[in-house]
Amino acid sequence: MKILSLYGWLLCVVFSTASYAAIDQSTSTASNTQTETQTVLILGDSLSAAYGLIQEEGWVSLLQNMLSQSADPTLSSLTLINASISGETTDGGLARLARLLTQHNPDHILIELGGNDGLQGHSIKKLKNNLRAIVKQSQSANVQVAIQQMQIPTNYGARYNRMFISAFSDVADEFDVPLVPFFLADIALNPELMQNDGIHPTAEAQPMIAEFMLTHWITPLVALY
Repeated sequence: MKILSLYGWLLCVVFSTASYAAIDQSTSTASNTQTETQTVLILGDSLSAAYGLIQEEGWVSLLQNMLSQSADPTLSSLTLINASISGETTDGGLARLARLLTQHNPDHILIELGGNDGLQGHSIKKLKNNLRAIVKQSQSANVQVAIQQMQIPTNYGARYNRMFISAFSDVADEFDVPLVPFFLADIALNPELMQNDGIHPTAEAQPMIAEFMLTHWITPLVALY
């Protein structure tokens, strides 16, 4: 009887150990899945390239710091790749896109382009066609797309300005992708938060933009997965 009892105890230990190992492995797998790194590519212009500032002062770098320090694993697992270039148009962004997708293999992309198209008076048809091409190429690579709403000064005429603003929502609706509100909508109204050119935000405005993008872009983005 003692031998049988000892044998039974050993069996319990073996099965208990195996069960705990299975639970630990399952928990570890679930944890790894939840914290899997997500790469986010920002295809932008000078507004995202920290124009007139050092890179560490720009909203993209500040937002990355916020995400990295977050206690939320869905936020801390995000890695931002800033592929923004000052002066970039949708023509240039489209031309660079294939290389960027291959180089970084992103999970998400933010299209923050079009402002320079408007400032240079490019046709709205061309702007929309370029945005469409960027969205299509990104989606073909299984990249989740978001489009940044852009605005330009009102001195380009009411009709052009209206068509320009509508271009971004039209393309976003066409492809059923998120449209992120223009992050300078309020900042641009405060001269103290804008550089002397009246187009680019100051260093003091960058944390405000980072917070705005966390609320209006990143938080809805992570809610989707």
